[in-house]
Amino acid sequence: MNTKTLMYIVKRIFLAIVTIWVVITVTFFVMHAVPGGPFTGEKAVTESVKAAMEAKYGLDKPLGVQYLTYLKDVVTKFEFGPSLKQRGRTVNDIIADGMKTSVKIGLIAAVIALACGVILGSIAALRRNKLIDRIIMIITTAFVSMPSFIMGSLLLILFAIKLGIFPANGAARNGLVLPVITLSLYPMAYITRLTRSSMLEVLGQDYIRTAKAKGVSGMKIIFGHALKNSLIPVITYFGPMLAGITTGSLVVEQIFAVPGIGRAFVNSITGRDYPLVMGTTIVLATLIVIMNLVGDILYKVVDPRITLE
Repeated sequence: MNTKTLMYIVKRIFLAIVTIWVVITVTFFVMHAVPGGPFTGEKAVTESVKAAMEAKYGLDKPLGVQYLTYLKDVVTKFEFGPSLKQRGRTVNDIIADGMKTSVKIGLIAAVIALACGVILGSIAALRRNKLIDRIIMIITTAFVSMPSFIMGSLLLILFAIKLGIFPANGAARNGLVLPVITLSLYPMAYITRLTRSSMLEVLGQDYIRTAKAKGVSGMKIIFGHALKNSLIPVITYFGPMLAGITTGSLVVEQIFAVPGIGRAFVNSITGRDYPLVMGTTIVLATLIVIMNLVGDILYKVVDPRITLE
């Protein structure tokens, strides 16, 4: 690893840390600026009991003191504190339980999206303007333009309610099949279109025409040159996409009642569970930042001609 590459990585790590700090700070103060509080909706809670509960969780202290205390716990111990709604449980435990499911369906969906997207995009590029290309483009356009809540609802109605092939509850046996399919369709379609356009551009380059003129086999040109060089835009998209679907889709997990981190995040917002909102936001932001960094570094692996500066 040369000095420029090392300095680039160090710079990106520093910027990643700054980005995560900004996310923590903005989320903390915006959340506390919203009218009301975590115990506002509690039934039959007197003002004295409410004050005692706020004192127990440190919510009676000045906002600046709360922020510094929270930041110290996150940085030094990576602890997000206790949940205000799920009594007796810490935010770390809730996130860990949710991540087990979200990471499982996210990784499976990401692998399906990447494999199918690259294959379909390559086929479409190699059969440009043919029937198979037009069919792939029509299908991917439909998947890209259709929101996940509509796609999830359609799959739920068709395969769970009408046909009864898969359960509607994501916590049941085989209940993760429909969420995985729903999560994979949009990125698969997007990767297909990225791969097709990128490969068409690569196939039009001079060095590809030169290789064909020298008698290099078509398979070697496709897999040795065209496909490898056309994956750079896919890598750009794949990093943030992997972070997003690995941590769970808020809408998809709600539709299929999947006990993942996305559903926990939605419940924390509606319940004004401040520590859980903060914890899930930090985890999501951290994963996205890390995946972006890994994606940038992978550019160099895929194409050594790229200079990281």
